[in-house]
Amino acid sequence: MDLTEKKISGEDIFDGVVLHVRKDTVELPDGNTSTREYIKHNGAVCVIPITDDGEVVLERQYRYAIGKVLTEIPAGKLEPGEDRLEAAKRELKEETGYVAGKMICIGEFYGSPALLEERVTMYLATELIKEERQLDEDEFLEVFTMPLDEAFERAMANEFDDAKTHLSILKAYIMLKK
Repeated sequence: MDLTEKKISGEDIFDGVVLHVRKDTVELPDGNTSTREYIKHNGAVCVIPITDDGEVVLERQYRYAIGKVLTEIPAGKLEPGEDRLEAAKRELKEETGYVAGKMICIGEFYGSPALLEERVTMYLATELIKEERQLDEDEFLEVFTMPLDEAFERAMANEFDDAKTHLSILKAYIMLKK
């Protein structure tokens, strides 16, 4: 069965700095039409940095949309046309001050594919060297470390509200503990 929906027409609803909201009319697989509203996004990267001592470098950051401070791994949005690996290196350095001797891609995901086009690429960073942070002027982060074993246990207990952090910890733990 072909489940593809075909775009008939579309319009921009909102064009912001980060979010670009679209409204499209689509033809459904059965020939009927429907409306799809979604957010266009350049994509993002996230990095799970692991120190030589087996500690995960994490950060606490206030997230306005949900009104609370979350514990997360370093992450950020892509600039138009930016290479994903270079963006991951940039975000790691900016937010934590660490530079990785080794970075490997550990997967990609769509966090909310029903309404958000953002594809997030996850990287595992090791062989870390500490340098100076270079936060954006509107970023306020508290950086700290936690043993990977503890982070894994906390992820399994659903103590991380952030999906990229939760997923990256689980993947890194399995990869490194095999």
